[in-house]
Amino acid sequence: MPKFLLRRWRGLPIMAGLILLTLFTAALFFLHWWAGLAALLAVGVLIYYVLAAEQAFYKELNDYIMTLTHRVKKAGAEVVQELPIGMIVYNEEKAIEWHNPYVGKIFDQESIAGELLADVLPSLKSVKDKEEEIHVTVGEEHYLCMVRPEDRLIYLYNITDYTVLAKRYEEERLAIGILMLDNLDEVTQGMDDQSRSLLLAKVIGAITEWANENHIFIRRSASDRFFILMHAKTLKKIEQSKFDILDEVRDLTGDLKLPLTLSIGIATGADQLPELGSLAQSSLDVALGRGGDQAAVKSGQRLSFYGGRSNAVEKRTRVRARVISHALRDLMKESDKVIIMGHRYPDMDSMGAAVGVLKMAQLCGKEGYIVLEGDNPSIHRMLRELEQHESIQKWMITPEQALSITHQRSLAVVVDTHKSSMVAEPKLLQQTGRIVVIDHHRRGEEFIDDAVLIYIEPYASSTCELVTELLQYLQDRLSMEPIEATSLLAGIVVDTKSFSLRTGARTFEAASFLRRNGADSAQVQQMLKEDLDEFIEKSEIIKHTEIWDPCMAVCAAEDEHKYSQLLIAKVADTLLNMTDIAASFVIAERPDGLIGISARSLGKVNVQVIMEQLGGGGHLTNAAAQLEGTIAEAKAELKRVLQEMDIREGLSE
Repeated sequence: MPKFLLRRWRGLPIMAGLILLTLFTAALFFLHWWAGLAALLAVGVLIYYVLAAEQAFYKELNDYIMTLTHRVKKAGAEVVQELPIGMIVYNEEKAIEWHNPYVGKIFDQESIAGELLADVLPSLKSVKDKEEEIHVTVGEEHYLCMVRPEDRLIYLYNITDYTVLAKRYEEERLAIGILMLDNLDEVTQGMDDQSRSLLLAKVIGAITEWANENHIFIRRSASDRFFILMHAKTLKKIEQSKFDILDEVRDLTGDLKLPLTLSIGIATGADQLPELGSLAQSSLDVALGRGGDQAAVKSGQRLSFYGGRSNAVEKRTRVRARVISHALRDLMKESDKVIIMGHRYPDMDSMGAAVGVLKMAQLCGKEGYIVLEGDNPSIHRMLRELEQHESIQKWMITPEQALSITHQRSLAVVVDTHKSSMVAEPKLLQQTGRIVVIDHHRRGEEFIDDAVLIYIEPYASSTCELVTELLQYLQDRLSMEPIEATSLLAGIVVDTKSFSLRTGARTFEAASFLRRNGADSAQVQQMLKEDLDEFIEKSEIIKHTEIWDPCMAVCAAEDEHKYSQLLIAKVADTLLNMTDIAASFVIAERPDGLIGISARSLGKVNVQVIMEQLGGGGHLTNAAAQLEGTIAEAKAELKRVLQEMDIREGLSE
């Protein structure tokens, strides 16, 4: 039987027919030998023609395949030569062995064979042993470079149009903002209508001119509020100018007793307009929470701040304090117990404010607990005084005890911080649905978002001042224990450096109220005393102080010694008392191995912004940061930040 009949299914019918003919021929041989012979000849002729047809078919098929192979090879060669994709073959020494003509067009040369990859495409200096995609630029054209190290082959795809389109898309993304006049009511209080109108016309004219110059759409939505709309490209431009409109408006009204300042909240990067508007309002809230006179820009996950060179303006009205006091009283009465937390390693302001809130809870007829976490030597004397009074001492508990008694109907009051990571026990915030925040620090990016009541006033000297005002409005006839009033006064004294910094009229009013309720200033001074060993240790650090121009004291302690964060802060406070020192920075290694930086200023330098550049934060005149590495590296990084921020300009005002 022929092999082709066995290889191809199309030969099966023929094979079956031949078998039948063979059987028929054999039958004829038995009947008539001459009929069988004739049939055998017929079968032989049929087999011959089938074989001839099969050979002809294979010859035609082979000719077709040969022609197709030639055409495919020719087309492949033409594709490699003409395809608008660069192809480069390199050797083990990273030298170019071959490339197609399109690569020559890319580099405007006939041939670059023999040259090193690193010389032709510097971005490919370190070609790895795995496939990767690298964005390279040749002249004004952009290419996606796909590296195939197994074949030592590189493909270059021209993505210029895509890159230009992507850049244009990013530049034309929408940015929504809200611009607000911070202290319009305070500035115009006592002005007649004509003076107020002239002032507003001057300020609004400057804002409108700034918007027109930067191609910003602006519309006034209230007497002190504007809605602004711009492209991301414009936002980047005004970010590079550090939002100079802030300085312009402040300087424009500098002849007034109280200059007018702006706060701006801007958001970009979100796809949905409602979300963008919500982020813009949130950014404005952050700017206002940090004291105003600054811009907060939310771009994706990044929150940037600009300005903030002036101190927060003290509010002359106590309406908000009264409203917050009544709202807090209602929340306490609706809760079964009150859990009070400051930050870890509490200071006198945190501890004094906690005692004040405990008093509020007791006046509302509720059980209040103060959660303490971390040991701060600076309040040891204060704690010893508090432990002598059972009305306070028995309500002090550990975080573990607080976790066992806290549930959804409990009210958590956070004092002297607004960052969940800094509270005595962050888990407590998850166990209750009622959180109140009372703080005087400038608001940072991290914040307790699910708080039902927020009272943050950066103008206040201390949290104790805010709590004292809330106590005054809690009920008409208030009676306090001397130790409670003394604790609140101690917090105010410490944060104001004995009423020398961040002190306003309301600070003295709060102190007067506490004195009338039995606060003992002599006992406060007793709490603040330091021992001789600590004083000597401070002196050892201070002797390493350098004066950096302009008027900045920078003290870097010795490498072989470790100091507590409290002592580092005290050294910064001491340096600020030196003649002609406007800001002080103390750098030392802490017991945990981190490099601590404490920064203090008299108000002309915003040390909070400086410390935020180093990953820290704080207040305009009081801030800190912790860095990894060495003291020398931290000192160099601090110097770089000071040079970039041009502190000299701030001191010249």
